Amino acid sequence: MTKNKKIKKIKKKKKKFSVKIFITFIIFEFIFTALTGPLIVFYGPFNNVRKTIVGAAMSTLSHQYIATTFLSDKKIKEILNEDTVEVIDQKETLEQLDFDNKHDENIERYDIEGSKFKGYMLVIHDPSRVKIGYSSKLGKSGELTSQIAKNNNAVAAINGGGFTDKNSDGNWTGTGGQPVGILMTNGKVIHNDISNPDKKDDVVAITSKGVLLVGRYSLNEMKNLSVKEAITFGPALVVNGESAIKSGDGGWGIAPRTAIGQRKDGAILLLVIDGRQVKSLGATLRDVQDIMLEYGAYNATNLDGGSSTTMYYEDEVINNPCDPLGERAVPSVIYVTP
Repeated sequence: MTKNKKIKKIKKKKKKFSVKIFITFIIFEFIFTALTGPLIVFYGPFNNVRKTIVGAAMSTLSHQYIATTFLSDKKIKEILNEDTVEVIDQKETLEQLDFDNKHDENIERYDIEGSKFKGYMLVIHDPSRVKIGYSSKLGKSGELTSQIAKNNNAVAAINGGGFTDKNSDGNWTGTGGQPVGILMTNGKVIHNDISNPDKKDDVVAITSKGVLLVGRYSLNEMKNLSVKEAITFGPALVVNGESAIKSGDGGWGIAPRTAIGQRKDGAILLLVIDGRQVKSLGATLRDVQDIMLEYGAYNATNLDGGSSTTMYYEDEVINNPCDPLGERAVPSVIYVTP
């Protein structure tokens, strides 16, 4: 009995010792990976991984530290500029676009699915039904896309233009109430922080004829083209039926995306891609461009994405915003009238 007890004690000691070694090894591996992982990502040979991580981080407001902690501003710009979006002049074919704009209440809905993302596409046949909406508390705070849509009796809506979380009083609040650039609806300028009327910037605009303008336009150019609805954002992805991204993924990484396009028959395409989720990691700008081309877009442009990405349709939000709290407050939306 004594001998057996000794054997059991020895076995227990060996077992305890091996568990201790295993735990120590796991801790070491965790610390080693945490220290060397970022170095491998940002300074290793995996160029595509580096571009994806940097692009995704810099396309957000709250996660840019992922890149800025390890890379200089100069290096980040170099990485982002490796994949460029070509600037194409849309104005060459604007006179060819002429639509009847007969009232058509039909809206087509499609489920979008890729190898790493899921999303939704709405096709609105009458472009005159598409408008710009904005928060009733503009300058102080944004509102949910669904709320702005309901305020305008909209049947569908997606989030719109860019913004900062810095309010008019100078404080950073995270309420999304301060738009960037131009915000115009029904021909009335609601917000404008562009002092030079001849300065060109990426815009999403709709003329009185229902033509979607994408790419770089000045305020004076939009005025001459009888623009009725406009917000500032980009870049343009499809112009005159031509791809703006010829190689690479566009340089903005993988993220939730929102975009708008128009077919040559005038129909407006509204697209959202979910991201930062297990079932949908997100899409590159190249992915968005290719989807738009697949659905017949003649012109298309990127809109604000990330946690803002939202699609409202038939009285509910049909996509899955990536913010744990759900929809994010935004200053502007693109909505569809009944």
